[in-house]
Amino acid sequence: MRAGEAAPEFELRDHKGQLITLSERLVTGPVVLFFYPKDGTPG
Repeated sequence: MRAGEAAPEFELRDHKGQLITLSERLVTGPVVLFFYPKDGTPG
C-alpha cells in the first residue's frame, strides 16, 4: 500500500476477542491504521 490508498477489507479480533471488520468501523467515522515492524526486529 501507498500513502493515501484505500485499505482492503479485513477482519481481526479486538482486545476482547470480538471479531471486527474495517467496514464496520468506517460506519462511525474515519479509521487510522498504523503499521510498524514486527516486535523485536531492527528498524
